[in-house]
Amino acid sequence: MPKTKMKTNKSVAKRFKITGSGRVKRRRAFKSHILTKKTSKRKRRLRKEDMCAPGDAKRIKRMLRG
Repeated sequence: MPKTKMKTNKSVAKRFKITGSGRVKRRRAFKSHILTKKTSKRKRRLRKEDMCAPGDAKRIKRMLRG
């Protein structure tokens, strides 16, 4: 066991949230700029949050454990 506490990765903490069931919620990519060429339907779909893949979720949870 390390003598010091593990630190939460703050950049990960700002980008991801853990749901009540323990899944990892994330924001969709490609919604920050150059929006004029994207269709309204696509931009509307990008507004919704998504869940991370199980493999990524494992790594993210490890980084969130402080």
